[in-house]
Amino acid sequence: MAEETTRKHYHHAEAKVLSGNLVLPVIQEIKPLVYAKLPEEGGYLSNRTSDYRLESVISFRSAYTQVAGNRDVKPGHGWTTLATSVIEGLNVLDVVTADRVVAQVAADHPLVGYVPSFTFLGTRFENLRIAGHPVKLDLDLNVLGAKPDNDAPHTRGAGFMERVFRQLGFIREQPDLPVEVAERYNQLPSRSARQESIECSLVNQAEGSYPGRSFGHVIDVPHFGRIYLATLQVEQSDFEPDTDTPRQTTVSLTMLDLRMGCIVGGHASVGALIVNGRTRP
Repeated sequence: MAEETTRKHYHHAEAKVLSGNLVLPVIQEIKPLVYAKLPEEGGYLSNRTSDYRLESVISFRSAYTQVAGNRDVKPGHGWTTLATSVIEGLNVLDVVTADRVVAQVAADHPLVGYVPSFTFLGTRFENLRIAGHPVKLDLDLNVLGAKPDNDAPHTRGAGFMERVFRQLGFIREQPDLPVEVAERYNQLPSRSARQESIECSLVNQAEGSYPGRSFGHVIDVPHFGRIYLATLQVEQSDFEPDTDTPRQTTVSLTMLDLRMGCIVGGHASVGALIVNGRTRP
């Protein structure tokens, strides 16, 4: 049995398999597919669909999402929140294909304090290919690292910012870096009195004989566009003035952020999750 506590936790988890907006060759908004949002009180919710096709542009064989939240029964543990998005048989214009794309984030909010720990266990690409060529990924599910001591923000945790700056530095030093990529990753983490935000990736590097070039986790494919792999947004907000502890930490993960041009125009997000939560007092 979980021990008693006077604190109350409000869960937050969202999952979707596909969303976006196309302008070529068809004009169509892709409203969030297989969307699931967890109620604040927690529980479990799952959605599933199969045989999706948007003209001959985007299709997948099957997909499902699940979100869950509950009080952890292990002694000393607080509240656990889970979000999962799975897409099987993905095909984008016969250029980007994958047997299976899995996005998964679990958060563990403590009984004492506010800063949760996160894990991305299960997150992966299976047989990701570009124009039929395999994509070899250096996937780092531990980029965020362990929860910092003393309820400190994750950006103060040992190793996290070093890993982020290593990723961004590698991207910036690449020759002929596209302007869009340079602008997106040529900024310091944003910080105000109430909010701090930083973007990185669970992918350090993509390699393969596919057409185009790689810039860390970004692949630029001629006549198709740019593919951002496993982008991770970490946002911390509502800082306590005396301790610098954020009362809320939000993690957003998108497995494929497609910025398309030429043959297809528009953008699409594949396998996207948001996980945070809030504990009072």
